[in-house]
Amino acid sequence: MRIRHVTSADLPAVYALLISNGWQHRVRNLAMLSELVAASPIAEVAIVDERVVGFCRGLSDGLSNGYLSMVVVDEAYRTRGIGRRLLERAIGTNPEITWVVRAGREGADAFFSRLGFTASTIAMERKRS
Repeated sequence: MRIRHVTSADLPAVYALLISNGWQHRVRNLAMLSELVAASPIAEVAIVDERVVGFCRGLSDGLSNGYLSMVVVDEAYRTRGIGRRLLERAIGTNPEITWVVRAGREGADAFFSRLGFTASTIAMERKRS
């Protein structure tokens, strides 16, 4: 398995991964995904046998704050450490950065807590319309 920054050639496979894993509400079409990735300093893919099996996207100032927007692994490839490797690549090693993630999907709390995330009582959100 390889983890690397997403390329434009990866976008159709990333889009298919997102749609097949219930993210259609976040990416209406390939053009929107392309815009999201272009605006995100963190956009990584996991490649197994030349196939995109995982994707992670986020934002960070690199000093104090970070936000993980999407962490997705193909269901057939889960529990192999792919999500962990994507996340480790995305968040790096700076212990001074506070990372935030919205973990509303089934199993997300358990996954993120194993990686050092804890539930927060101080986060607020303004939901999209």
